[in-house]
Amino acid sequence: MPLHLDVLTLFPRMLEGFLAESMLGKALEAKLLAVAVHDVRAWCTDKHRNADDRPFGGGAGMVMKPEPVVAAIEQLQTPGCHRIYLTPDGTPFSEKIARELSTQQHLIFLSGHYEGIDQRIRDTVIDQEISIGDYVLTNGTLPAAVVIDALARFIPGVLGEEKSLTHESFTGRLLDFPQYTRPAEFRGMSVPKVLLSGNHAEIEKWRNARSEEKTRLVRPDLLA
Repeated sequence: MPLHLDVLTLFPRMLEGFLAESMLGKALEAKLLAVAVHDVRAWCTDKHRNADDRPFGGGAGMVMKPEPVVAAIEQLQTPGCHRIYLTPDGTPFSEKIARELSTQQHLIFLSGHYEGIDQRIRDTVIDQEISIGDYVLTNGTLPAAVVIDALARFIPGVLGEEKSLTHESFTGRLLDFPQYTRPAEFRGMSVPKVLLSGNHAEIEKWRNARSEEKTRLVRPDLLA
């Protein structure tokens, strides 16, 4: 069975175009994975479908209520599923985590909003908390999209050329090397001659050198 993903968010329309385009759209069409997007408000029981309320103890902003979120997750979850909350104070996302998530059978993503979610949600129905970076967005829907896109690349058949997985940034310790395509001359700028030589050993040597050079300049921490 393909990996099944459920996304809980207050802004389901944010994912419409994302899920329909590029390799991810083709993967969904080919049933290599399945994604269902749900509006958390569908589990709200009050007349106004309020999914948030003021924080106890005071403070700015609103907090997502536990009743609709917990009800949604409990209804959607299956035995052995993995439940993820996207939050700036979660574990930094990485290629390693993406690869691990791609091996699951069922993932549930919870997108937070406002000042976050009630802690009791995190304590009872969340297995993993993930951050895509040290910054704050208006909600967690885009982070969920980022994680889905990254993990989908590890599902067999999603990428056109499987070797892409071993030649792109962060699969090793070096950043990617510069890429060139036709024309060989553009506005006075020429493609490096080694790439036109047909000498694959020299091309690989050049690429490794450029990767190391870029890594030392941009991300020296990867070489530490």
